Amino acid sequence: MTWKLPTVDDTREFGRRLAGRLRPGDLLVLTGPLGAGKTALVQGIGTGLGVLGDVTSPTFVIARVHRPDPERGRRIELVHADAYRLGDAADPRAEIDDLDLDASMDEAVTVVEWGEGMVEQLVDAHLRVRIDRRDDDTRLIDLEPVGGDWADRLAGL
Repeated sequence: MTWKLPTVDDTREFGRRLAGRLRPGDLLVLTGPLGAGKTALVQGIGTGLGVLGDVTSPTFVIARVHRPDPERGRRIELVHADAYRLGDAADPRAEIDDLDLDASMDEAVTVVEWGEGMVEQLVDAHLRVRIDRRDDDTRLIDLEPVGGDWADRLAGL
């Protein structure tokens, strides 16, 4: 499933729409080159989930937890991690384990940038999200369901 998104704002809006199909326990693994729009997509997911505060890149802190806004009736946390700096580690999976992402998996939507090959073992099913940016700044987003009921949930997105 591939979508062509002309602007960064369209990428955020796509993330907002995608959030409507997410539920606690979901894992999204984002890949794509620097500047492709991974964080913009997660910002849209945060908006769609109704989390408090701004969603910014967790590159230097590795992971951030965004709490839901209970005043707006929101219940799902967003865990946003960036494994970019872990890729050089001798055993990046051990560093992922140290983050205890699995401790909040049941209550949160977890999105990991640069996590391919490091986080898939945390759950039985996940969603691979590949983002590419063309020279004209158009983004191509490819969603690849891996197990579970992802394909059914993404239908009509």
